[in-house]
Amino acid sequence: MLKNENIICISSIDWDFVWQGHQEIMSTFAKNGNRVLFIENTGVRSPGLKDIPRLKKRILNWIKGTMGFRKEEENIYIYSPVILPFPYSKIARWINRFLFIGPLLRWIKATQFHNPIIWTFLPTGIALDIVNNVDNKLLVYYCIADFYELLSKPHKVKKTEDELIKRCDLIFAQGKILEQKCKLLNNNVHIFPFGVKMEAFDKFNNNPTYTPKDIEKISKPIIGYVGGIHRHIDFELLRFIAKSHPEWSIVLVGPIQTDVSALKNLHNIFLLGQKNFSELPAYINQFDVGIVPYEINPFTMTVIPTKLNEYHAMGKAVVTTDLPEVRNFNVKNGNLVNMAKTYEEFSNCILEAFKAKSAPLLSQRIQSARDNSWIVRIERMSSFIEKSLEEKKAVSLNWQNRLLQFYRTSSRKALKFAIVLGSIYLLLFYTPFIWYIAEPLKIINNPNKADVIVVFAAGVGESGRAGQGYEERVQYGVQLYNKGYAEHLIFSSGYKFIYEEPMLMKVLAVSLGVPQEAIILEEKATNTYENVKFTDEILKEKKWDSILLVSSPYHMLRAGLVFKKNAKGVKVSYAPILRSLYYDKKDGIKLRHIRGIIHEYLGIIYYLMRGYI
Repeated sequence: MLKNENIICISSIDWDFVWQGHQEIMSTFAKNGNRVLFIENTGVRSPGLKDIPRLKKRILNWIKGTMGFRKEEENIYIYSPVILPFPYSKIARWINRFLFIGPLLRWIKATQFHNPIIWTFLPTGIALDIVNNVDNKLLVYYCIADFYELLSKPHKVKKTEDELIKRCDLIFAQGKILEQKCKLLNNNVHIFPFGVKMEAFDKFNNNPTYTPKDIEKISKPIIGYVGGIHRHIDFELLRFIAKSHPEWSIVLVGPIQTDVSALKNLHNIFLLGQKNFSELPAYINQFDVGIVPYEINPFTMTVIPTKLNEYHAMGKAVVTTDLPEVRNFNVKNGNLVNMAKTYEEFSNCILEAFKAKSAPLLSQRIQSARDNSWIVRIERMSSFIEKSLEEKKAVSLNWQNRLLQFYRTSSRKALKFAIVLGSIYLLLFYTPFIWYIAEPLKIINNPNKADVIVVFAAGVGESGRAGQGYEERVQYGVQLYNKGYAEHLIFSSGYKFIYEEPMLMKVLAVSLGVPQEAIILEEKATNTYENVKFTDEILKEKKWDSILLVSSPYHMLRAGLVFKKNAKGVKVSYAPILRSLYYDKKDGIKLRHIRGIIHEYLGIIYYLMRGYI
């Protein structure tokens, strides 16, 4: 079994609550030479009025210790943190890091409780905060309940539990259903139902002389229950049994955790309250039948009651409601438990259980409890933990091979990336691929006479530099003008670098012999959509309905689409410049060509999104 380790247990109950697996596991580890820090329950839900006594007790426990820490027994330390009891509030969680994590880290340093195994029963944000802030050698999650069913808004705990499950080195699950849930996110899951502390029952069986005073006068037969009297008990079932068989005594041994008014005024139901664990064998010894009268609901669907083994440890027959995990228990333990689906069946099962008192059956029950004892459970759990520690140690020692493997993998990835990048480079710059995908952007018509020649300037142009691109468009427009294709020119641009671009276009055209009165300037447009919009206003004013459009060859598709949607009465003849220096194929493919063509395709997509085309 595990030895000489530090273990931090993040518990879902307090140390002095009803003795359960939490305390049993950790006390067993402590007796075997491990040091244990048992962190008492920090909650999975926000508290209500009924939790005030528990909160008050927490404060008293904090005062009893040193800043919340106390030594309970050899190798066992208890931490009773006082925090804001709102486990899913981001603000409360942030504050609790100061109230909770700081003292914890200081205690670890003061006690040299370094590099612990973290074992958590809770899947909350606070548990994750501990994991994130405490250097640990192994993370274990014991999934003992479906916490989703304890909250009105289960998504709050699902997020943190999913993260915890993914990060765990090892997961123990209470039953098959919880195992399947955890395995969705982590394969290292093993089923470990709660066991029974056989030493206490063996000790009593060897000398069964003591009878507690509060049960010795209760008439037989006794139908008994041990455990918390909580909201998952079917109180209507208990009422049915009590009224159907007034000759039976129904004895409930355990702390009252919910409203039990439904059981009042029934003379044969006895609530004996919470008892020390050491006393339980004496009480169970007085039972004729042990029962588990749970409601069937989403929470109990995942529960395998500890009390099954406690009843069996005393050789008692057991009757339960139809719980899925008890069905699984029966498969593995020879159908020892009587199960009922209805109130009548439950009552009949009790009658049958009265008769099942043969010596072989008693021996079979006790052996079943022995097989499911905590000592067996913890030994197997410990072996899984030791195996996981060895595996992590081996991985840690093998860092050189892992580092070399990392570089080999990185080199292969880098080579693949270089090949892909090189192939793309060759495709773009040494094949006609770019000109092929650019071809759909071009529209060319044989020039026809029109009312006006419209020249769209380039602004920053395809070159991406101000003041370039408009010259060759103006020159080609002037050529068409001189050939008599139209009697007027419209220069459209709102761009201004040092001088306004339309004025520069006019100066160039005049220098090439075009009379000033033949030139009209559109000086407001800042993009192709506005080129069309403001040019159309001029056309309407002049009562012109046909144009020769001059622009760069790969700008024609976008300009034409804008004209079709926004200047529907205008007949457009497309006259791109015949040879653009910017797109000269004799220079070979350059980055500027790729950039310009991509710019046009992106422009078309943007115009589609804006509804311009």
